[in-house]
Amino acid sequence: MNFTPHGKHLIAGNWVAGERRFHSEPAHGPAHEFSVGTPELVDLACKGAEEAYASYALTTREQRAVFLDTIADEIEARGAQITEIGCQETGLPEARLVGERGRTSAQLRLFARHIRAGDYLDRRHDEALPERQPLPRPDIRMLQRPIGPVAVFGASNFPLAFSTAGGDTAAALAAGCPVVVKGHSAHPGTGEIVAEAVLAAVVKTGMHAGVFSLIQGGKRDVGTSLVQHPLIRAVGFTGSLAGGRALFDLCASREQPIPFFGELGSVNPMFLLPAALKARGGEIARGWAGSLTLGAGQFCTNPGIAVVIAGPQADAFIEATSAALAPMGAQTMLTDGIAAAYRAGRDRVAGTKGVQEVLTSMCDLRHATPYLFATSGKEWLANEVLGEEVFGPLGLVVRVADAEEMMAIARSLQGQLTCTLHLDEADTALGQRLMPLLERKAGRVLANGFPTGVEVCDAMVHGGPYPASTNFGATSVGTLSIRRFLRPVSYQNMPLALLPGDLR
Repeated sequence: MNFTPHGKHLIAGNWVAGERRFHSEPAHGPAHEFSVGTPELVDLACKGAEEAYASYALTTREQRAVFLDTIADEIEARGAQITEIGCQETGLPEARLVGERGRTSAQLRLFARHIRAGDYLDRRHDEALPERQPLPRPDIRMLQRPIGPVAVFGASNFPLAFSTAGGDTAAALAAGCPVVVKGHSAHPGTGEIVAEAVLAAVVKTGMHAGVFSLIQGGKRDVGTSLVQHPLIRAVGFTGSLAGGRALFDLCASREQPIPFFGELGSVNPMFLLPAALKARGGEIARGWAGSLTLGAGQFCTNPGIAVVIAGPQADAFIEATSAALAPMGAQTMLTDGIAAAYRAGRDRVAGTKGVQEVLTSMCDLRHATPYLFATSGKEWLANEVLGEEVFGPLGLVVRVADAEEMMAIARSLQGQLTCTLHLDEADTALGQRLMPLLERKAGRVLANGFPTGVEVCDAMVHGGPYPASTNFGATSVGTLSIRRFLRPVSYQNMPLALLPGDLR
């Protein structure tokens, strides 16, 4: 069954059309017309969210869990339509969209199970000690409570898992916070049909209609008015460093500053230690080529840098990587703008002093082909530009003189989402020296694997020191992400009848 978008915004339960329109720019298939968001619509959505908060924050964990499960059910019920329009808008293959839809539903259900268990509340109780000397102690209880309406910005590279009903939205709704989503213009039709699924769940479970709104399109004034609206209490964002930093600064400059949880990407360096490189350099090269080109390299965990100690094994590794990348054809990128930025990043790397072209190709329009470059550790340390993310299938091998220069590379890194060690038992001593450095630099440290593919689970951290993310103590994936939208409240000598239900 084909899905034809109506192109309206969802504002607190109502589909609203705007005066101005924009057209989607699909990779293939028909373009559709959508209403352009405005600050006035932002205001209506935020007021609806604040009105909903009064009742939604008081729902039971079971009620919210049923709501999350129902959203997942409604998304799956629209599975074929979501896949069809998602593939058209993004150019992503059908298997990728089906898998991402499954991940989106699974993380909604994971949060439902998580809040049912109740551990996230971090409940604490210090009983009164009226006879304690020299002063008695009052009865004090503590509980995590929802912070209020949350703004979420959809991501360009994940039309489902990091967008309309993705991880930030699921975490906020699980916490008891209404959500206002700013949809990404790269996939507005996908956003619309997912919003329909959320609205269906709102109706089925009897939630306040203001608990979820979706605003499409619009220029900077829409994003600015959303993060600066006085009723918004936190922002979740996945996107570029430049865009995220601009929104972060707006959040900080408010009369009442609010937290901005931005996931901004990284180069995700890999360190190939000598014994592993000698024993299985070819295998690592082939694995890297697959990870580097997965989804046209449009993952925030794309491993763009490989650090190796110069020598015959390093040369063989570079040759093997080039051989693995060479047969890979052009892939469609998510938008024309992303494709243009990829070519600009390629030119920036190629034009840097001391960089050698290993594998070059031709890419134009909305297509991406892989590139491989090499440089020395000395040149890396002298050129900060080489540490900037290139969003696409571009790899850079850094040949270092010895273990000490490899350590220097690790020290020089900015904040990363991931760092990877490829090592064998004989590399343990060097690995032990690197680990204290890498765990300071990244939110996730891997051994003998590749960082693309972020497991949604209790122990996952998808974040890291700036500029990988704007809050090093938070994660945007996994059940710990719910803590971003909660705050601890202590209740002293409070009558039981006045306490939140989870403390009675």
